[in-house]
Amino acid sequence: MFLAIDVGNTHIMLGVYREDKVVVYWRLATRRNSTEDELGMVIKNLLHNSSLSMKDIDSIAISSVVPPLMYSLERMAGKYFEVEPLIIGPGIKTGLNIVTDNPREVGADRIVNAVAALSLYGGPLIIVDFGTATTYCAIAENGNYLGGVISPGIGISMEALFERAAKLPRVEIIRPPRVIGKDTITSMQSGIVFGFVGQVDGIVRRICTELEGDPYVVATGGFASLIARESETIKEVNPLLTLEGLRIISHLNE
Repeated sequence: MFLAIDVGNTHIMLGVYREDKVVVYWRLATRRNSTEDELGMVIKNLLHNSSLSMKDIDSIAISSVVPPLMYSLERMAGKYFEVEPLIIGPGIKTGLNIVTDNPREVGADRIVNAVAALSLYGGPLIIVDFGTATTYCAIAENGNYLGGVISPGIGISMEALFERAAKLPRVEIIRPPRVIGKDTITSMQSGIVFGFVGQVDGIVRRICTELEGDPYVVATGGFASLIARESETIKEVNPLLTLEGLRIISHLNE
């Protein structure tokens, strides 16, 4: 069985695959100072609760945008699974043609998302990933990765509002009943939710003017479903897009 690990600044996504089908997946909080033993025991317990064991895992692939965790993750894979993990980075076969000015700058998560989306939907494509940052990836009809957009994420935008405005509270990020808020909390929720819906639709439409054809727009990440329900441009939400990309790249590098 195959274990896919995607490390983001806020969350770690893990998924176990049997051949090409996901068996179970989890989302954990990212803790940059976690040791290999802490990571190993957490994953061991998750597997046990799903009636799986570490011996069932024979290959691992990792994508990460958090360099301090890579040492612990690599040691964890060797110590607990006796596996040398595939680390997504320069020199790894992805099948993706990146035509940006500096391909090495493109984050591992964006590459993995693009590989999965191209395999599932074909080009042209726009991928919107709602993570710590909200990222937009543009892929041409011929499969070339053209670049994209990076903007502040929903979570850090709300935190900035709470931290920098003395009288504004920390609120739950949910859809309010209407755009015009009747109190401070619903006014903040409206600004965040409908503000990001407007940002997404606006940026996607502008990207569409620079892409040939009719791009398919797929969203992933923690807040994807919340924003997609109100968006006029997002066609589909795929919460496992990054894990699927890791599975595909793992096959390419066997």
